Amino acid sequence: MLFNSIDFIIFILSFIPLYFLTKGKTRLWLSLGSSYLFYGWWDYRFLLLISVLTLLNFYCGLNITGKTNPKRNYIFLSISVISSLLILGFFKYYNFFTDNFISMLNLLGFDGSSNALRIILPVGISFYTFQTMSYTLDVYNKKIEPEKSLLNFAIFVAFFPQLVAGPIVRASCFIPQLKTDRAFNSEDIVNGIRLIIWGFFLKVVIADSLSMVVDIRFENPACHNALSMLIGVIFYAFQIYGDFAGYSLIAIGVARILGFKFPVNFDRPYFASNFSEFWQRWHISLSSWFRDYLYIPLGGNRSGELKMYRNLLITMLLGGLWHGASWNFIIWGGIHGMALMIQRVWHDFFAKKKQLSPSSVISINALKLLKIIFTFSIVCLAWVFFRSSNLNDSLYVIEKIFQFEDYNVSGVTQKFHVIKGAMLICILVFIEGMSFRINTTNLINEHAYLTMLWSAGLLVFIALFGTFGNNSFIYFQF
Repeated sequence: MLFNSIDFIIFILSFIPLYFLTKGKTRLWLSLGSSYLFYGWWDYRFLLLISVLTLLNFYCGLNITGKTNPKRNYIFLSISVISSLLILGFFKYYNFFTDNFISMLNLLGFDGSSNALRIILPVGISFYTFQTMSYTLDVYNKKIEPEKSLLNFAIFVAFFPQLVAGPIVRASCFIPQLKTDRAFNSEDIVNGIRLIIWGFFLKVVIADSLSMVVDIRFENPACHNALSMLIGVIFYAFQIYGDFAGYSLIAIGVARILGFKFPVNFDRPYFASNFSEFWQRWHISLSSWFRDYLYIPLGGNRSGELKMYRNLLITMLLGGLWHGASWNFIIWGGIHGMALMIQRVWHDFFAKKKQLSPSSVISINALKLLKIIFTFSIVCLAWVFFRSSNLNDSLYVIEKIFQFEDYNVSGVTQKFHVIKGAMLICILVFIEGMSFRINTTNLINEHAYLTMLWSAGLLVFIALFGTFGNNSFIYFQF
C-alpha cells in the first residue's frame, strides 16, 4: 500500500477517526491490526515473517534481565542478533550468493544450474530487522528496560507509518509514547499535515518529475551523450533525495497526526561540506544505527588511526551491503568509506600544519562553497553505482562522463523535461538554502497564516508541476 495511492488515502481516512474514537488497549489493538493490514496488503505471507521476528526479539529481550548472570544475557542477545541476521540474510542475499556461485561454477567449466530457488524479498525487511535488533542491543547494554507488553512491542515493530522504509525508530523513542493515549491535538494535526504536504512535494514534484529524465538514461546509457548522462547522474542525486526524504516526511507527518513524535531523518544533505557531515544529514536514523551498533562497538576512533580507518571502511561496506545484494552497493559503500578515510587524513594533515590551511589562501565562504561542490560531486559519483543496473553499466557511465567528449547540448534528449527538472532543483536548493539563514519552521509555526499560505502554495505547486503515475518509492526495494 503506497502512500501516494488511492488505497492508502482510503485506509488513512478510515483509520484516523477510529483511532481517536478509541482508547487504551482498544486503540492499541486497532493500531496493530491496521499496521498488519497495511503490511499484508503487499503479500499476506509477509505477516508470518514479521510476527516471527516480533516474538523472537520480544522473548529474547525479556530474558536479558539478570544482572548476576551475564552469560545468560549474552546467550539471549546472540540468539536475537544471529537469528535476525540469518533471516535477513536468507531473504535478502540468497539470490545474490546463489547467482555468484553459479557464475563461479560456469567459469571453472562446470554446468551451473540456473533452476535454483528464487526468494521474494519482503518489503521493508531491512528496516524492521534493524529496528528489532536495536531493541535487544539496547536492553543488553542497559540503555532501556525490556518491554513487558507483547502488544506494545508488536506495535513498535509493525507501526505502519515507518514500517516499510523508515525512519528506523529506537524503542527508547517510541515505546514510551505508547504508554499513554495520544490525545487529539490541533497543533500536531497542523504540523503533521504540513510535513505530509512537504513530503508529497519532494516525492511528486521533485522525485517523480526527475525520474522521467533519469530512468531513460540509465536504462540504456549508450544512447545518450556525455552531457546527457551527466545530467542524468545529477538529477538522480536529487531524485533519490526527494523520493526518500519525501517518504520519511510523510511517515513522520502521519505519526505526528496520531500524536507520535519521530526524529528527523534528512536535514539538507547536499549542503554538507564534508562526508562526515553528509552522513549526519542523510538517512540519519540508519547512519546513527551503524555508528552506535557497529562503528563504536568495533572500536570507533579509540584504538589508533589504522583501526579507525578499518572501522570506517567496514561500517560503510556493510552499509552498502545493507541496501542490497549487489557488488554495485558494496562499491557505493566502499567509495563513501574511502572518502571518510581520506577526509580524516586531510584534516589531520592541515591540523598539524596550520600555516598551510586552505582558509589562509581563499576566503572562508568560498572555501565552504568549494567543499560543498566537491562533496556533492563525489556523492554523485557514488550514486552512479547505486542507480546502475550492473557494474558494467556503472563503469560505462563514469568512463563516458570523464572522457569529456560529446558535451554538446544538441545531443541532450528530453530538453523540456531537463529544463523543468533543472528549475525544480533550483527551487528546492533555494528553499533549503534559505532555511540556513531563516528558521522557516519556527516562522511558519509561529504564524498560522504563514502555515496556510505555505501549505496552499505547495498544493498548487504539486497540482501544476507534479508528475502523477502512482510511482513506487525507491527505498521499498531495500
